[in-house]
Amino acid sequence: MEVKLDKRYPLEVDPVRAWQVLRDVKTVAGCMPGATLTEQVDATHYKGNVKVKVGPATAAFAGDIEVRALDEAGMRLELFGKGADRGGSSASMGLAARIEPGDSAASSVLAGQASVVVSGKFAQFGSRLMGQVSDMLLAQFVDNFRAAATASQPAATASTDAAPAAGSAPAPAAAEAASAPASAAPGEINALSMLWRLVKGWLAGLFGRRA
Repeated sequence: MEVKLDKRYPLEVDPVRAWQVLRDVKTVAGCMPGATLTEQVDATHYKGNVKVKVGPATAAFAGDIEVRALDEAGMRLELFGKGADRGGSSASMGLAARIEPGDSAASSVLAGQASVVVSGKFAQFGSRLMGQVSDMLLAQFVDNFRAAATASQPAATASTDAAPAAGSAPAPAAAEAASAPASAAPGEINALSMLWRLVKGWLAGLFGRRA
């Protein structure tokens, strides 16, 4: 089963600061509920896992992430991830995200398209429900992303703080500043809670229409 997403989220930070966060794969992973990077294989390949909780049961997906494009000039990032759990379920996702100018110099837009393919027990939920759950996950991700971007230092200020040690690679300015909000993301995805929110929303809409 495949779910396609095309979203745009306004941000209350300038494009440069937003891009500082988006270009750092570790920080982006930390913003996603339940996701953790466990190993950096090389400059473009990582290993990680995602925990999903449904009631008392918890499933852990282990997988790989590949950075397929990092366009500094266009402020654009392309990722591909795939993983599987011990129960036979698997998932893959292709993501293209970019930072666009906002309505003012102090604002920007996080825009992206994703294609998610799932198989096994998660595919039984159906594309409509999976799409709604994906929307909720993205909303949590964007909240964490906003916090990380807001906490990051402006590029001009960051460049005057301290020079990197000799022989060390320069790190994105947002990486350290964003670590606190990123690590505050939930340790696992509580799918049961999400489903209950969907049911409540459906009931509210049903009775609202009848009224």
